Amino acid sequence: MKAILCVIVLIVSQSTFAVEQNSLETTMKNMGLAYKQSVQATQLTEFNVAIDELIKLVEKSKLAKFNKEAKKSVQGLDKVLVKAKLAKQLANNTGLTAAKKPLKEIDELRKEYHELHEPPGFWELLFGK
Repeated sequence: MKAILCVIVLIVSQSTFAVEQNSLETTMKNMGLAYKQSVQATQLTEFNVAIDELIKLVEKSKLAKFNKEAKKSVQGLDKVLVKAKLAKQLANNTGLTAAKKPLKEIDELRKEYHELHEPPGFWELLFGK
């Protein structure tokens, strides 16, 4: 009976983890879309809608449970928030061209911090890390 209970708890916890990961993955994909829309924006109103969505999604992502390197992940998201808010400020004060540099830096941060979340390899899944 205890073995069955343990198996049920394990299955439920794994499915909860999978749901959280899918939610985080969906949020990250939406962040990518909002980022792309902000980069491609040709009008300030279009840019503001996209950058506001990006900021909202980054703040939401900070609340997620990261399976590894959580502290570094949140630090990376904080850096993205700073750059996104700077891009918005520059765009509104000086124009869309001024927002390009912070947007480029967001892309560099994405590349840097995505390395923390590479999917586990076969052996890591099999034996753990």
